[in-house]
Amino acid sequence: MNLISLAHAQAAAPQAGPESTLVSLLPIVVMFVILYFVMIRPQMRRQKEVKAMIEALAKGDEVVTTGGLVGRVAKVGDNYIQLEIADKLEVQVQRSAVSMVLPKGTIKSA
Repeated sequence: MNLISLAHAQAAAPQAGPESTLVSLLPIVVMFVILYFVMIRPQMRRQKEVKAMIEALAKGDEVVTTGGLVGRVAKVGDNYIQLEIADKLEVQVQRSAVSMVLPKGTIKSA
């Protein structure tokens, strides 16, 4: 009989209030805020920089593609660029394939 009265006493304990629920969700919210500032925000900034670099491509820029081709931009279109990789040898690549714009004079003419 003593055990039954203990069980009833435990069941009658006061329930957690709304502030307790808020405190238990606080670590999850803090983790999402940290995740945003550590991973998501820098990635969005990098994407903006890459997009600005690709939009700013102009004739005469020296670039490196994601495939490793190094050349000088000969012609710029909406989606594609003509890339001169050797004397009188041009290839057409997508603008999004450009990974880096090199400083002027990096490519030496042979």
